[in-house]
Amino acid sequence: MLAAFVPIWALTAVGFLAGRSGVLGAAAVDVLGRFVFYVAMPAALLNTLTRQPIGGTAGRAVAAFSVATLIVGAVGFCAARWVFRRPLAEQTIAAMASGYVNAGNLGIPVMVQVLGDASFIAVVLLIQTSILTPIILGTLDVAQSDRAAGRWRRLLTVPLRSPVMLACLAGVILGALHVHLPRLLGDAVALLGDAAVPSALVALGLSLVPRRDGEGEARRPVEVALAVLLKSLVQPLLCLLLARFVFGVTGPALLAAVLCSALPTAQNTFVYGRAYGVDGTFARDVIVASTGLSMATLTLVATLLG
Repeated sequence: MLAAFVPIWALTAVGFLAGRSGVLGAAAVDVLGRFVFYVAMPAALLNTLTRQPIGGTAGRAVAAFSVATLIVGAVGFCAARWVFRRPLAEQTIAAMASGYVNAGNLGIPVMVQVLGDASFIAVVLLIQTSILTPIILGTLDVAQSDRAAGRWRRLLTVPLRSPVMLACLAGVILGALHVHLPRLLGDAVALLGDAAVPSALVALGLSLVPRRDGEGEARRPVEVALAVLLKSLVQPLLCLLLARFVFGVTGPALLAAVLCSALPTAQNTFVYGRAYGVDGTFARDVIVASTGLSMATLTLVATLLG
């Protein structure tokens, strides 16, 4: 478990130290964030979806995880909308912060360490990238338009303007047709995709450095605490109840579903928010806090259900 967390904190610390020293310049967090969103992340998603095509039923355990994710995300969205009165883009980021798990760089090593098998987290990763990501990016894109007519035009053309969604669409189609990229091209895409996670973590570390100009969003401790509570405690507990008493899941499948639900907020929350002009302070704080807390919750889940 510790081995899964060390690289995350190490790369985040590298970003923080680079930001403190100023060696990458004042615009480093924005430039690196755009690189992740427009270049590295699409390559990573295309590589994943073509190599692991979606097929067959996800199973009752994945269904329980998915329902818990949707419920918790909806609660986060509603709280941001009606309690904290945030605009649509921030409502979307709040929903993502509450339920979108770090399935890639943390979920895979945790599942391998605890269960010795990453098949469950692979299905979750595909669901998040092929279903949840288009919904999130579509909503963020719509939020950029003030007029209703403009919003409909933006919504209909989102796939043409979002490299992440284009990559998801291409990956799903190629994977379903069992079409693989030529080896040289596929290796280049995979190599570029490998830069997505470390670059996102370095960008996250850069964002921890206070801005010298004093600009930026004020800290939102109450909203952060609610999102962390939903993500780290409510989501795994709700998944446990749904899986056990609604879907009748037991054994290793139950452990896999709850363990996956206990994963912290994905760093993509920060990346997507910054790419669409949402200040990253809230997302950053939720990611850091939920990642720290998840070391305890993941260990507790593995101990009680393992």
